[in-house]
Amino acid sequence: MPKHIAIVPAAGSGARFGAEVPKQYLQIDGKPLIYYALSALCACPAISCVWVVLSPEDAHWTSFDWGCLGDKLRVAYVGGETRADSVLGGLTAAATEAAGDDWVLVHDAARPCLPAALLQRLIDELAGDAVGGILALPVADTLKRADAEGRIRATEPRDGLWQAQTPQMFRFALLREALTQASGVTDEAGAVEAMGLRPRLVRGDSTNLKVTFPADLALAGKILAEVTK
Repeated sequence: MPKHIAIVPAAGSGARFGAEVPKQYLQIDGKPLIYYALSALCACPAISCVWVVLSPEDAHWTSFDWGCLGDKLRVAYVGGETRADSVLGGLTAAATEAAGDDWVLVHDAARPCLPAALLQRLIDELAGDAVGGILALPVADTLKRADAEGRIRATEPRDGLWQAQTPQMFRFALLREALTQASGVTDEAGAVEAMGLRPRLVRGDSTNLKVTFPADLALAGKILAEVTK
């Protein structure tokens, strides 16, 4: 049976958030954002190991105690300038304990509210899929395209549009080949699509939000507080 390996790229600076520390180290209830992402993955029985990919210059990781996450956690200081570079570095680090047909789940470090049931749904629904896929949500809001002056240029039809989430789950060998060939993509599915393949959409949940702006941090805190009640 193929194994399931998780990779969490965490080499970014979080420049859009505008904080003094990288976004993944912003805290909710005394713990950094990345703790919650890693905790969800480490707690999943189907996942055999979890690789966190840090920048070689990361000065924050060792400030926290990660022992409570158990022996699944692995750390690799091989992060690159782009997400694809960091995931490729994680795949190289994980190659010592991964086979080509093992599954890799790539999850955002700043996506702290991943429910266990949603993670298991992704694993179960993709178990027999030939390509792999991602968690995603159908776009509900009306979409506007802006011009250079910040005015509406057009209203875009939302039929068939989905908002990508993570984890994104693909076979180890396929993902490594895809990212090697299309390193400029913003998510793993984009690299697989560039190979002419069609990843599957597995319905996610609005609570599985990515912290991008300050208001998102407060909302994530509320979601996590509800879960732990």
